[in-house]
Amino acid sequence: MFHKIIDLTVRDVRFPTSSEQHGSDAMHTDPDYSAAYVVINTDCNVKGFGLTFTLGKGTDIVVCAVKSLSSLVIGKSLQDIVGDFRGFYRLLSSDSQMRWLGPEKGVMHLATAAVLNAVWDLWARVEGKPLWKLLVDMEPKQIVSCIDFRYITDALTEEEALDILMKAQEGKRQREEQMLKEGYPAYTTSCAWLGYPDEQLKRLCTDALKSGWTKFKVKVGADLEDDKRRCRLIRDMIGPENTLMIDANQRWDVSEAIRWVSKLSEFRPLWIEEPTSPDDILGHAAISKALAPLGIGVASGEQCHNRVMFKQFLQASALQFVQIDSCRLGSVNENLAVMLMAHKFTVPVCPHAGGVGLCELVQHLILFDYICISADLNNRMCEYVDHLHEHFTCPVIIENAHYIPPKSPGYSSEMVESSVLKHQYPNGEVWKPK
Repeated sequence: MFHKIIDLTVRDVRFPTSSEQHGSDAMHTDPDYSAAYVVINTDCNVKGFGLTFTLGKGTDIVVCAVKSLSSLVIGKSLQDIVGDFRGFYRLLSSDSQMRWLGPEKGVMHLATAAVLNAVWDLWARVEGKPLWKLLVDMEPKQIVSCIDFRYITDALTEEEALDILMKAQEGKRQREEQMLKEGYPAYTTSCAWLGYPDEQLKRLCTDALKSGWTKFKVKVGADLEDDKRRCRLIRDMIGPENTLMIDANQRWDVSEAIRWVSKLSEFRPLWIEEPTSPDDILGHAAISKALAPLGIGVASGEQCHNRVMFKQFLQASALQFVQIDSCRLGSVNENLAVMLMAHKFTVPVCPHAGGVGLCELVQHLILFDYICISADLNNRMCEYVDHLHEHFTCPVIIENAHYIPPKSPGYSSEMVESSVLKHQYPNGEVWKPK
């Protein structure tokens, strides 16, 4: 069977999370977690499901961008796509006219991710494997053939990528068995959204500790004295032995970030996340250098446009923790490039998750990173947010603060159809005028 793609649909699905301040931070005070949700149909009745994450307004723009890419997908066979996946990635991301709207960034790249996520889901379903297992079982040369190395060969060549993957073949099966048995370590952001009152924060933190969580992230950046109070509250609850991270979501200028985080250093955060503009590579480098004596690293990546920016962040020693995102970059293809570059520069990958479906998707990538690239769990963890998983047919499984590898075929990206209909914007039940 050739699994010819005969149709592509995309819908605007939004969840009113702002009503309870879920996801609130210093810059995004009222997010409605949303997705441009793509379904690919084939002539063999096998479907592929994909999405890209947004915060509500603007999802309709991403939907339009997905529709503009559909003509590049419909009529193609899955076998032709994966037979030259590098070429297909470049076709979507570098159309000679539409690339003017990017290239490889912004709304068009979000749309590209949604489409490619659906293609990867389709491929894994056809092979009868969860996506992480599809990747783990690939030969290194096939993995490399999925990556577009254009613009990054001054940091990572195709030959170097192949060498990294070949060296990681040793012990690969043991690491796979370890992940199936133990799962991948996670940290929680669910306890300390900026809009949560103290009593809710205390209750959630207490429950998380009882459930085995040892790594916690706190949103900061709106008010220094309030940050001190909340960080002190969390640190006192979790104790000195557990891990604390802080996240400013791009709130500060460079000098302001250094001053502010220095005053929070008493709480011993492992990292400060997105301290300034996500595009400011040299600013992140300056912050990294200034905070290094305090033992505080800099993390970023959830709004890093593409592999080229990650390349420069790594070359400039601007990040101590790389945060890949399943829907910001160009799907699995581009995330493979970033994970391999991070390994070459010996920077741990700690993915961004949460949102709608990001936990479901990124678990596959981080499992592959450990099993087939890094072979290292030191200072590595994957974000977890306990929201909206019930809307997916194969929701994430967390046990003892670890992601348990999914076993169902695909990319874990299929949503429950009744949830899609209920939350489709603007005519779904939850959005109808009360």
